[in-house]
Amino acid sequence: MNIAVLASGTGTNFEALCRAVKRGDIKGKIKLLVTDVKTSYVRKRAEKYNIPWIFVDPKQFKNRESFDKEIIKILKKEDVELAVLAGFMRIITPFFVRAFKNRILNIHPSLLPSFKGTDAINRAYKYGVKVTGVTVHFVDDRVDNGPIIFQKAVEIRENESVKDLEERIHRIEHNLYPKAVKLFSQGKLLVKGRKVFIHS
Repeated sequence: MNIAVLASGTGTNFEALCRAVKRGDIKGKIKLLVTDVKTSYVRKRAEKYNIPWIFVDPKQFKNRESFDKEIIKILKKEDVELAVLAGFMRIITPFFVRAFKNRILNIHPSLLPSFKGTDAINRAYKYGVKVTGVTVHFVDDRVDNGPIIFQKAVEIRENESVKDLEERIHRIEHNLYPKAVKLFSQGKLLVKGRKVFIHS
């Protein structure tokens, strides 16, 4: 199975996926990395694992859909079967969702549907919730809304800093995301409406 990872930032989840592929946990190949930020550190991680990367500049496109059409063209040229969002800071258009229906995964650092959107860890921390967490889900045409594959709760400790909380959440992400991609690569995820069933 050919996988493409779309990322904008440092790429720690990208690296977790690369390690899982290298170990043989994920039955597939990360064919390429697509980034929308020319200076993103994730490019360095791609080079470390000898994975081709491509920068697609959003400023070169008149709107989000034309940007997504270019991404889809690249993914189809590489015979990509699964698109994995790993800190990709752009909203996916319905056009992209239709082209890769139930073949786009995302990870979000909260227990969805709480704290959708950006800066979720910090917002949950400031809100004063006692429990937050991580969600892995399929992507649909609304932000952080698609059918949920995995969720893992994280209790916020008394006097814990937001930085410490962030580190704990990232460690869970790096474990949970490869598991979801592994199940997808094995054909074990079945989407029915809003529910995801895992075949043994």
